[in-house]
Amino acid sequence: MKIEDLALQRSKYKHLTDDEWRWFLQQVEGRERTADKLPTFASIPDWWYPVRLSCEQCSSELTAKYKASLSNSKFKIQNSKFVDLTGGYGVDTFFLSELFAHTDYVEQNAELCRITEHNKGLWEKGKGLREISVHHSIAEEFLSTAGQYDLIFLDPARRDSHGGKVFRLADCTPNVVELMPALLSLLTPDGHLLLKLSPMLDITQALKELSPITYNQSPLSWDVHVVAVKNEVKEVLLLSQRLTNNDQRPSITAIDLSNPDQAFTFTREEEQNCQLSIRRQQIGRTINYQLSTINYLFEPNAAILKSGAYKLVAQRFGLQKLDVNTHLYASDTPVENFPGRVWRIKEQITNHKLQITNANVLVRNYPLTAEQLKKKLRLRDGGDKYIIGARIAGKPTLFLAERE
Repeated sequence: MKIEDLALQRSKYKHLTDDEWRWFLQQVEGRERTADKLPTFASIPDWWYPVRLSCEQCSSELTAKYKASLSNSKFKIQNSKFVDLTGGYGVDTFFLSELFAHTDYVEQNAELCRITEHNKGLWEKGKGLREISVHHSIAEEFLSTAGQYDLIFLDPARRDSHGGKVFRLADCTPNVVELMPALLSLLTPDGHLLLKLSPMLDITQALKELSPITYNQSPLSWDVHVVAVKNEVKEVLLLSQRLTNNDQRPSITAIDLSNPDQAFTFTREEEQNCQLSIRRQQIGRTINYQLSTINYLFEPNAAILKSGAYKLVAQRFGLQKLDVNTHLYASDTPVENFPGRVWRIKEQITNHKLQITNANVLVRNYPLTAEQLKKKLRLRDGGDKYIIGARIAGKPTLFLAERE
């Protein structure tokens, strides 16, 4: 039964007070909304769920386990400590807590603390001796009395006091840039900071805000992890690293957890130094694009595009970019294990007269939107054909293609 239908049946539950009724509906809706997202929680009897917004904004089990995998080999469980300074619903707290002897959960919302206090008993019971302490506090106040930690995690809120979105790390709550000296002072000698950022935040800008920082007289750098699920970027993670020699470079990993074997790892220097290969050939004094010999088109997944590996992805897979500002790539032959979508080109469309009535239309760096192009070509959505519009050397070009 849908929650909307259940809400209309208040008369059947007269034995419940209004507060009990609202709590009952919240529990039914929470489990319904998060059963696929958080299957482990759904499998635990008497697990409590927060309000809808908290359920919608929390990490998924898949992304929480990925965070845990980043730290899995770094810490010895005996006597290790972890703190989540922005606990929320506690998804990241619970899954990361499995790596540590003691975990501190910090949250300013009293109701979320009450729910986590209940749930942590169920989690501790199922996971053995791991200990979780719940603290109703804001991060800044908690840090003033905190001890040393092997891992400090923050997921700062990306909205201001008026509910508007912010796009700089320093404008988030808590202000991670401002808190950095206090955070570093609480790290053990081999400890790490792990920051979760919104996919909307500019990675380069965030790294610039954090760049002047040193720790124990060593430069503090940040490995970047762009995490997607089913080709949708869910979060950007920054994991602190201390550079011990001049040859070390922080890495960037773009990964779609739906296809983790296709993770793409590189350094910013590799991308900057990569020579861009454009699909063209010299004929006399003119440059013509070899459109007639393009057999396959490739589009990297959303995580790679967010990470900025526009040139390096072409080099590693032996592809040629269609245009500097068009993030589509060409090849005459198939490519195995490409991390993204692949189309086989059927023909280049030159006269806008098609023999089909249904197609999936997409555009990349093209003067029309997908909807405008679909209307111009008099197409309906659907079918197994694709119309791909892209600008090549400043010229709008259309392809008819099929997915590989």
